[in-house]
Amino acid sequence: MRKLALSDDILLSVEKPARYIGNEVNAVYKNPQETDIRFVMCFPDQYEIGMSHLGIQILYDMFNQFEDTWCERVYSPWTDLDKIMREQHIPLFALESQDPIKDFDFLGITIQYEMCYTNILQVIDLSQIPLLAKERKDWTCPIVMGGGPCTYNPEPIAEFFDMFYIGEGETQYRRLLDLYKESRRNGDSREEFLYKAAQVPGMYVPMFYDVAYKKDGTILSITPNRPGVPAKVLKEVEVNISDTYYPEKPVVPYMKVVQERVVLEIMRGCIRGCRFCQAGQLYRPVRERSLEWNKKYAVAMLKNTGQEEITLSSLSSSDYSKLPELIDFLIEECDRRHVNISLPSLRIDSFSLDVMQKVQDIKKSSLTFAPEAGSQRMRNVINKGLTEEDI
Repeated sequence: MRKLALSDDILLSVEKPARYIGNEVNAVYKNPQETDIRFVMCFPDQYEIGMSHLGIQILYDMFNQFEDTWCERVYSPWTDLDKIMREQHIPLFALESQDPIKDFDFLGITIQYEMCYTNILQVIDLSQIPLLAKERKDWTCPIVMGGGPCTYNPEPIAEFFDMFYIGEGETQYRRLLDLYKESRRNGDSREEFLYKAAQVPGMYVPMFYDVAYKKDGTILSITPNRPGVPAKVLKEVEVNISDTYYPEKPVVPYMKVVQERVVLEIMRGCIRGCRFCQAGQLYRPVRERSLEWNKKYAVAMLKNTGQEEITLSSLSSSDYSKLPELIDFLIEECDRRHVNISLPSLRIDSFSLDVMQKVQDIKKSSLTFAPEAGSQRMRNVINKGLTEEDI
């Protein structure tokens, strides 16, 4: 039996205790004595939102396929538990083992939007880890890493992070973990490890760069202050996304979360180049998953989760070249399993009426279109290319 970090009295006094007990379907458990690295992945928002994030599901599955690594999860406690933890000096803990975050090797925080910046500080503070990276002098604290879209502009929060991983996580994490194991075996200091990590592609370690600002507060220059540290950090891109990590057994929560469905990522990137679209810029170039890959994982995830809906995930899903064939397969499979289909992010100008008619036959299936702006002038300005006649 696992010993929970919170007492029964505390769990019964908070709004949704299922947020904090873990033990969900498909959660991964390992013997910490048989693993070399303990990594905790954090989505700095409440459990219901974090459990709906595909990126953490992918990385969670990837890390736990490594025999030497146990990856766990943590989310921002809601305000009721936050108050109790501060009053009773209870350190923030991981869901799987219920062990304190401060005892882990890595705390990886996905940074999806600026509104979660204060939650990041909440997570670090509740974990009883020094807020500022410069105050973490030795190995008594985990390496605090940032990843996700906001790491492309890391300076507003750079002083709180030991390092940032810029780009897609499938490419360099294995190399980074091996480097960490080697550094610990060699007796390297924390700073020595970070210096070596700064030379791994995609890794930005703020302490090895000097940042100068203009009078208006914008950045003038970012200059390395150590030899061997790259002047530019290039984003990491997984080229062949049909031959990489993806969860066949996503974690299934016991409570209602924002998105209760199987998520099938059919491609990354977007061919459109709409102005002001952050995702369209960050996830370039366009890479499609193969039709056979999509069929395999759709069946596996439906079987292993028991979910009653499957959704396709990508930017501008209707631009996926094998969409009609995939829809034909899913219609047959979902009809047999009594599962709904959801097609998000469809552009009206490229959407097949034939596909629409087919999906209509599935009970409760849904379509989401993106006209993006309320006037023709605005659609032209942001490069949407839709006309009133299309709409």
